[in-house]
Amino acid sequence: MYEQLTAFLPQLHKGQYGDWIIDRENDGSPEHPIQFPYVNYDRTVDEFVDVVYHFIEGYPEMELKNYSEILEQANIQWSSDSMMNADETALDGKTVVALILGAIRAERFCDGALLGFCKDGCIQRWLARLKAIDDAEAT
Repeated sequence: MYEQLTAFLPQLHKGQYGDWIIDRENDGSPEHPIQFPYVNYDRTVDEFVDVVYHFIEGYPEMELKNYSEILEQANIQWSSDSMMNADETALDGKTVVALILGAIRAERFCDGALLGFCKDGCIQRWLARLKAIDDAEAT
C-alpha cells in the first residue's frame, strides 16, 4: 500500500536533502535589501513531497488531511520534539503518514523544518516503518 512512498528510502539515505541559501551579498540598505535565508531542497525531496500529496489524495478514506488530529489521537503533539521522539514501531500506517505530512506542513511555518526531519533521520525511520507494515501485510 505504501510502496510509492517507501520507494524513496534508498534516495533519502544518501543524505542530500537541500542547502540553506543565505544572502551574503546585500547589506540591508533600502537599495540592497537582505533576502531572508531559505532552503533550496534537493530534487528528491521535492519529488517525495509531491508523491506524499498524491498518496493523500488517493486515499481520502484515511482522512490524512486531518493529520494533527491523527497525531493527537496517538498522543503525539504537532511539534518537532514530539514528532521526532515518537516511537514509530508502535504506530499504524495512517499515523506514520500523518507524521510525514506533519513534517512537510511544518515547512510552511518554519523554513528548514522538513530539512531538520530529513537530517535527523526521522523521515527515513518513518518510511522504514511503512515498509515493515507493507512487508507484514504481504506475508
